[in-house]
Amino acid sequence: MFSAQGSMPTQGARDRVDVRLRRGARPVMTHPHPHPGDHRTHPHPHRIAIIGGGPGGLYTAALLKRLAPDREITVHERNAPDDTFGFGVVLSDETLGGIEHADADVYAALKAHFVRWDDIDIVHRGHRHTSSGHRFAALGRRRLLEILHERCRALGVALRFGAEAPDPAELARTHGLVVAADGVHSATREAYRDVFRPHVTGHRCRYVWLAADFALDAFRFEIAETEHGVMQLHGYPYAADASTVIVEMREEVWKAAGFDELGEEESTARCAKIFAEALGCRPLRSNNSAWTTFRTVVNERWSHGNTVLLGDAAHTAHFSIGSGTKLAVEDALALAACLEEQPSLAEALAAYEEERRPVVASTQRAAKASMEWFEDLARYVDQPPRQFAFNLLTRSRRVTHDNLRLRDAGFAGSVEREFGCPDGTPPMFTPLRLRDLTLRNRVVVSPMDMYSAVDGVPGDFHLVHLGARALGGAGLVMTEMVCVSPEGRITPGCAGLYTNRQGEAWRRITDFVHASAPGTAIGVQLGHSGRKGSTRLMWEGMDEPLPEGNWPLVAPSPLPYRPDGQTPRELSRAQLTDIREQFTSAAARAARAGFDLLELHCAHGYLLSGFLSPLTNLRTDAYGGSPEKRLRFPLEVFDAVREVWPGERPMTVRVSATDWAEGGIAPEETVAIARAFAAHGVDAVDVSTGQVVADERPEFGRSYQTPYADRIRHEAGVPVIAVGAISSWDDVNSLILAGRADLCALARPHLYDPHWTLHAAAEQGYEGPGAVWPAPYRAGSRPPRTRRTDAPRPRLTLHGSQDV
Repeated sequence: MFSAQGSMPTQGARDRVDVRLRRGARPVMTHPHPHPGDHRTHPHPHRIAIIGGGPGGLYTAALLKRLAPDREITVHERNAPDDTFGFGVVLSDETLGGIEHADADVYAALKAHFVRWDDIDIVHRGHRHTSSGHRFAALGRRRLLEILHERCRALGVALRFGAEAPDPAELARTHGLVVAADGVHSATREAYRDVFRPHVTGHRCRYVWLAADFALDAFRFEIAETEHGVMQLHGYPYAADASTVIVEMREEVWKAAGFDELGEEESTARCAKIFAEALGCRPLRSNNSAWTTFRTVVNERWSHGNTVLLGDAAHTAHFSIGSGTKLAVEDALALAACLEEQPSLAEALAAYEEERRPVVASTQRAAKASMEWFEDLARYVDQPPRQFAFNLLTRSRRVTHDNLRLRDAGFAGSVEREFGCPDGTPPMFTPLRLRDLTLRNRVVVSPMDMYSAVDGVPGDFHLVHLGARALGGAGLVMTEMVCVSPEGRITPGCAGLYTNRQGEAWRRITDFVHASAPGTAIGVQLGHSGRKGSTRLMWEGMDEPLPEGNWPLVAPSPLPYRPDGQTPRELSRAQLTDIREQFTSAAARAARAGFDLLELHCAHGYLLSGFLSPLTNLRTDAYGGSPEKRLRFPLEVFDAVREVWPGERPMTVRVSATDWAEGGIAPEETVAIARAFAAHGVDAVDVSTGQVVADERPEFGRSYQTPYADRIRHEAGVPVIAVGAISSWDDVNSLILAGRADLCALARPHLYDPHWTLHAAAEQGYEGPGAVWPAPYRAGSRPPRTRRTDAPRPRLTLHGSQDV
């Protein structure tokens, strides 16, 4: 539905199809009736069966017939030609560009019926905020199908309606190619379930597709806070006199409101009453509209022999970022291109999946973020009105702060002013105060283990490494995990704060930062490796045991991190006291060494994290069992450290918000952990994930850990540091302005560019107190010219043919 996706990933596919069509169709093939093995020897199948007569199946048929008019193509659709569900279809400019390139006739027919608009309205608590420049086109789903029916018939595609398709195995035997475009409930996918290995996930909201007999003047999101809970309307025009209206709410809200007991007519009337203002008190209508829950479909494989999945049969993405029609059309373009390019059908289907899978995976990640935002809508309703609107628009992480500034500078500026950004100041360069420490910007150099200390003593490498990043403009530079004892090291190269010599070496580094990069704060992260210690340096084999010179390990429970790793000893009560004192001694040295902030490492499976996770803490005493008992020792350490750490200096704690493993910490438990630390005086929670168990299955992606920080910030009411695949200054601005994080920690970008923050300021044209260039570097505060600028400009362009 709502799609503002950026550049179309299938540009190459659509251009390849376009070139092929402009060259003309290939000669007629001489094998009209291929034998069952035909798909292995002939790359261009002659007889093609398409199961499913939705937009994806029909568009695939039209493309493949245009590319080879001699093909025998049959579309099997169990419904009647004019049966359709839903009302309008939204297509982005990028998708329409693909259609225009591949089939100008289809594009012209669609264009004649488009309703176009630029605005998105967000209505909440009496405030209506409009963001412009989004460029949408929509038309009725029924009209879309009629256009594709007409196109297929004109090309000679056989359309068979009102009957189930033959058995997929029979079609595969009698045809060179079978395209399964039979939707989210695909019978073809189920018939070969053991091959495609689908994963279908249900979600927490109920929604219903309805229509209004008038055209909304914008894409509209409206929030209703009822006695039963929060409900939302998504609406958009698809004809001069019609709009699609989707009403959505959490399952528990749906039941509390009594929708589970209402018939279709009563339910539709109730929705119209709830959103009477958006509808101008006009009614809604339904079309066999039933409340349902969205199902995300993922398949491990997309093809089996000469049968291939397409559209919703292969994958689904929540309607709040883009219709299934968009993805299906892009699938069709890629499949057609790959069939033309590859020397065999098997290679063509493999190429199609290789091309589309990463695009679809990216879309599904964005769709999941958007869907979960709406599932958790109640979390955000108390945000300031403009920030709420900005948060909604950027929920999928595909629309960003910079993107919105380009589309609608006035709207973006109003959000910035409400947030408190001085004129000309990007959100990332606004200050943040934690106790008596004021950070001049929201950028943190994330802790990164360097494994370069000798006997725990940081040397010249650490001085240069941390000093360079402090000179690079970040508001806060964090050390690597600094270990509180020799036995608490991860590797022999880990730095420590368990001797005075180490403390003096750290003082040398903090003095440099404070003298040479005034305004930059430097923080220390204290930790103990627990069961993940006594391993090789990262580049010699991460998490692999040392071949010699091992030291004994301790942990909450005697569980090795890896099957080939050392089994730790379970900590006794006396040892817990000793370790707590090791933390306090290290914290006292850190204070004397001049650190501005201290972070307690309770993440990534190290010792304190090991107490928090039910996967690594199997104790039956006062320090294991319930979440409260598992939290007991980390809180004891925090309290002891807070007591010796100067009161005016802030303390943070890093947590793993999920273990990415079955039976691990649940998100609501992490919120409770954050609340507990907040009650004990933590100033911010640094929210990471995973690395607790070796068999974890993380869901990587851009800013993939941010939703966990977002939840903790809003539900625990404590400032948060977001970390994890945040790679651009645009991401930082977006996360800060939307209220999903207070600080953003970046690791790899700072390895690539120690001056990442200053360069971010230069690229945004910002000069101010949030990004101060060191005096010796000021001459480099503007990008150097990289090409000649005094070449003469072209003055004359001739058109038409020229004699040579």
